[in-house]
Amino acid sequence: MSPPRGPACAASCAPARARVRGLLRTRAAGPVPPRVEDDVLLVVTELVTNALRYGGGATAFHAELDGDGGDLTVEVTDASPAPPRTRPHGDDDPAAAPGGFGWPLVRRLSHRVAVTPAPGGKTVRAVLRPGPEP
Repeated sequence: MSPPRGPACAASCAPARARVRGLLRTRAAGPVPPRVEDDVLLVVTELVTNALRYGGGATAFHAELDGDGGDLTVEVTDASPAPPRTRPHGDDDPAAAPGGFGWPLVRRLSHRVAVTPAPGGKTVRAVLRPGPEP
């Protein structure tokens, strides 16, 4: 079975992105710059997409701002206990499936990332700091 792409992925990512966009637009710490919002939504998209493509499907999604509207925590639970992997640099195997670059993006754009076992799979938690651009 090939990994979900196109409309299937877009339909699954859209509610998660909408939830996070809504949180960002109501945060007490003030407006989030568009570029920062784009980075946060990219992390959400990558987490959900990774759960769909490599994790046997997303089984839960949770997003919340901390009490003062600073840090944003995004959690995606999937059906695979296998941790995310980074494609090795120089992996030029033409038979290899495309992709493998989302996990490094998630780690780079997040303040903290953790992967913990969950019943029937794992939960990937990313903590982001959607403050003003530096």
